[in-house]
Amino acid sequence: MSRDPDEDFDDFDERPSKSERKRNAHEAQALGEQLVKLKELDLQTFELPESLYDAIIEARRLTSRAALVRQRQLIGKLMRGVDLEPIRAALAARGEEAARETQRFKRVEHWRDRLIAEGAPALDELMTLRPGMDRDEWLARVAAASAERQKLGTGGAKSRELFRHLRALLDRVTIAPSA
Repeated sequence: MSRDPDEDFDDFDERPSKSERKRNAHEAQALGEQLVKLKELDLQTFELPESLYDAIIEARRLTSRAALVRQRQLIGKLMRGVDLEPIRAALAARGEEAARETQRFKRVEHWRDRLIAEGAPALDELMTLRPGMDRDEWLARVAAASAERQKLGTGGAKSRELFRHLRALLDRVTIAPSA
């Protein structure tokens, strides 16, 4: 019985090329390396196969560079047997949350620096965005942080206290920093 040569060609097209398999293997290993960097509690949320989870935990314990390279290769090999999409999605979500947290921090930092530099005018602007603030209480905080910065040349306890109060205030409402 003879086979159609076109059928053989079609079977060949369906298989991934060697280059594609290598790219996939490198990608799986890179995802595995990202998992190694996660905290153990975060790692447990991924519900990984036990052998992969154990390999990741073992990689954290290793101090020898050569042993760590071998362990990362093993993790990459084990990762090839796992559906990578949920892991990619979870890592991307973690990255997005970290970016949002960084933006929140910068927003609070911006307002603290403005309040210390500009004083009452910046506070008045903040109060229009967040009515109900105790102006005298906030002026005292800003004055203390400003005096501390002038004395020390940098922030100290009063500046950190102002930051904490601003973070609590701004986390309750979304306020875009003014330029």
